[in-house]
Amino acid sequence: MRDFGVGFGYLMKGQRWVAGHGRWFGFGLLPGLVTLVLYAAALFGLVTFADDLIAWATPFADDWSSPWLETFRGALTALLFALGLFLSVITFTAVTLLVGQPFYESLSEQVDRTEGGDVPSSGLSLWRELWISARDSLRILLRVVLWGVLLFACGFIPVVGQTAVPLIGFCVSGFFLTEELTAVAMQRRGIDLKRRLRLLRARRTAVLGFGVPLVLAFLVPFVAVFLMPGAVAGATLMARELAPAPDTGSGDVPGDAAPGEDGSVAAGAAPPPVAWPEPGQGPRR
Repeated sequence: MRDFGVGFGYLMKGQRWVAGHGRWFGFGLLPGLVTLVLYAAALFGLVTFADDLIAWATPFADDWSSPWLETFRGALTALLFALGLFLSVITFTAVTLLVGQPFYESLSEQVDRTEGGDVPSSGLSLWRELWISARDSLRILLRVVLWGVLLFACGFIPVVGQTAVPLIGFCVSGFFLTEELTAVAMQRRGIDLKRRLRLLRARRTAVLGFGVPLVLAFLVPFVAVFLMPGAVAGATLMARELAPAPDTGSGDVPGDAAPGEDGSVAAGAAPPPVAWPEPGQGPRR
């Protein structure tokens, strides 16, 4: 549970960071406001047409007597709406990060800058970064959909479906939500999706401590918009601990031979010295 508190601490530190940097808070609100309008319209449509959709999908129950028909379709409608909320929490972040890529990239860089050390840069063009973000978000979405279908099916299990399944759903949402948020900082550090997931699984409890409270907060209307800038800042602070320092300069890798002027590696060359941090300083990023 201590690691859970560590993750929650990063979430709070991120909110405090944007509270102390008001200009960046306002800057980070813009993408969330745009995405909120789109998602509000989608959820309104789901609520409006959910009953008709369930009735269309279950024609075999038309002849059932009351109260079985109403109970059955009412339960399916509730599960459909819960699935919609489950997907919206995850995809809201992905879509907001995609829409606000330049905004959150700048915010994340500013967090790194104020925390000291090197400010990593991917060196990629904006369009290349958008393509990578969209591709990775689609991969995460596929994972989320598989989890959503599994949890939706498990929801029919008596007792378990009403107790353990919602809890697991919040944990799954929190994990993937944290992945989406830390992707902003980790992508700048040259860490791909597969490696990001490995790093996050190694600190699963801390990741849940960051993501699960955020998922619960995102269920409150409009809260997601106001928490997004601080969530990105907090995820950047978490990424600074989880991710190793990026390669900088000539591209040397500690322990490998130093490249020559033409980029080749001299046979038998000694490894470059490792720059250890001064006492009292954190690891170099």
